[in-house]
Amino acid sequence: MILIHLHEGKAFVWKAEDVQEIREKHGLIGNLVGALVRKPRQNARLGLPLQLSTEETRLLVEIGAATLDSIGSNSSTDDEETSRPEVDAYKQFLEESYKEQGQLALEEKRRTLERLSDHIAEGRTKRKRQHDEQEGTQMDCSTRGPIKELQNLEKTFNFPREAMMVQIPTARTPVGSVQPVDLYQASADWPYSGQSEHETRYKVFKDLWEKGYFLTSGNKFGGDFLVYPGDPMRFHAHFIALCFPQNKKIPMSDIITAGRLGTNVKKTVLLCSPNQEGTVTYTSLQWSGMQ
Repeated sequence: MILIHLHEGKAFVWKAEDVQEIREKHGLIGNLVGALVRKPRQNARLGLPLQLSTEETRLLVEIGAATLDSIGSNSSTDDEETSRPEVDAYKQFLEESYKEQGQLALEEKRRTLERLSDHIAEGRTKRKRQHDEQEGTQMDCSTRGPIKELQNLEKTFNFPREAMMVQIPTARTPVGSVQPVDLYQASADWPYSGQSEHETRYKVFKDLWEKGYFLTSGNKFGGDFLVYPGDPMRFHAHFIALCFPQNKKIPMSDIITAGRLGTNVKKTVLLCSPNQEGTVTYTSLQWSGMQ
């Protein structure tokens, strides 16, 4: 079961396995909003968590693929006691990882010294010879230096914790009390229940999804949804969907604007109007210009 966390009306999925299932099995896209660990100052490619739209969230819950919860702001003693074993296990994992990485770093250091031992000895001999010529004395030019370093490497080698690679979990035991959220009861975490605009958009979204289309936000093209014949990674959007309640009067200027915009971006505009039963009527617009 996919776990969706709600926070102030926004829905997030943190587990990578759940994100994969949402896209591959259910044909829903969402929007990655997390910064990448190694490149936090760019926004061309983002990572977990996955933020779901209200329509995607409601659909997953209604088909029985996901559950909603809200994390309370106050943690109780029971919550702390419950999370303590997980915290201890994670600390133990970090300590074992540090020892393993330290051993690997030690072996790499030994291989490096063995590979460069002749070069190191040659450089030391050259520096000693130059020193002898300048001081007029004779020093021991033994090449035992690198060999001695190799013998004492385990005692002298130090692997700083700051150099340790740390795996950042994408799912964890939440701090605070987890509370189930009722999809059909308006609350601070889910304020959309009963809103006419949400109901209209959701009926259109669900109908197009059931027809096999993929949908993303259509804000950048002035619509409610962009409608794709397949995964957006492989296809361009064919339609711009605009949602209107049934029998609502639409200003002619809005229709003209939508038609011209769709033509400019080579997409067909769909005027989508659902009735009370959820049946959606579609009207397509294509701007042909002056004849």
